[in-house]
Amino acid sequence: MTQQPARICILGGGFGGLYTALRLSQLPWEAKQKPEIVLVDQSDRFVFSPLLYELLTGELQTWEIAPPFEEILQNSGVRFCQGVVSEIDIDNQRIHLQNGPEIPYDQLVLALGGETPLDIVPGGTSYAYPFRSIADVYRLEERLRVLEESDSDKIRVAIVGAGYSGVELACKLADRLKEKGRFRLIEQSDQILRTSPEFNRESASEALEARGVFIDLETKVESIGQDSISLEYKNQVDTIPVDVVIWTVGTRVTPIVRSLPLKQNQRGQITTKPTLQVLDHPEIFALGDLVDCHDAEGKQVPANAQAAFQQADYVAWNIWATLTNRPLLPFRYQYLGEMMTLGLDNATLAGLGIKLNGPLAYIARRLAYLYRLPTLDHQLKVGFNWLVRPIIDTLVQ
Repeated sequence: MTQQPARICILGGGFGGLYTALRLSQLPWEAKQKPEIVLVDQSDRFVFSPLLYELLTGELQTWEIAPPFEEILQNSGVRFCQGVVSEIDIDNQRIHLQNGPEIPYDQLVLALGGETPLDIVPGGTSYAYPFRSIADVYRLEERLRVLEESDSDKIRVAIVGAGYSGVELACKLADRLKEKGRFRLIEQSDQILRTSPEFNRESASEALEARGVFIDLETKVESIGQDSISLEYKNQVDTIPVDVVIWTVGTRVTPIVRSLPLKQNQRGQITTKPTLQVLDHPEIFALGDLVDCHDAEGKQVPANAQAAFQQADYVAWNIWATLTNRPLLPFRYQYLGEMMTLGLDNATLAGLGIKLNGPLAYIARRLAYLYRLPTLDHQLKVGFNWLVRPIIDTLVQ
């Protein structure tokens, strides 16, 4: 009787999930050992989220940073299944999809990422714009287009959160709206980019000041209305008129993950071993935003794209090792520095002994992200477009 190949089910097609699937497909499986790899995501596209900002300024096109899964996974042997996960039955090792098939698994990878918690402030769910997905970008783009075509002299934008997303959005939108834009960057702590390298913080402060972005530090959002935002500063609440509120604060683990009978921290993140296996369930691996993980040296691993990108290699290797009776590797996080865009043709980066800002940093950031795009084929298409597009634009002009 022929033994069925193992089925690996990967839930979530972000950095953690997609890169795990691709790496698994590249590992040296023997013909009789090669597993079936199934990637499940509710969207039909992968989103390279660090480059989302460039869609708002027209620097990049959707296909460059959000290629369809079917295109990326072509000839990889990975099967893509679009659907929303309704239940994860870890006792019977089955995944249930809304209006979709039931998927049994032998190995499970949890990479469902997180969601933006808009409901923590009254009016947030109704009136604030998150910035996490392609759908979020399109929705914000449509709102900006309507405002730009209106008779209004000024477009008043409030951005909640002065972390990387907030600062990058403020600079990109300021360059897009120019003199017509009025920007407030609202931060609950006493400084912007609190956890970032000092060089990046200083570069960002200069970029924001040059663009006239007003920064509200030690300020809490009390509520959001259809055309206003109420802010508390030193126990005093002021209500300010706005046209757009963009919410960039926080990441919350999805309800489907929080409902699992697995050990979790107070934020609902699943606790894993350094091998990225879930406690008491060696057949389940988890990575990315939904993981509470300490690496091989006992260091807390940050929940960011850089960590998920690295974790994917380890998860793929450890699944391969599990199925081929080899030793597993504990995850070792390597801090590679931080990069951020600060408007058109401007960026900053700090890490690995390098400090760079301005147009040169902008090019270095683009090249670094080009290298991290999911497949060589897509890298070549995008890289060629980046080389040719300026020439075409020049000829058209």
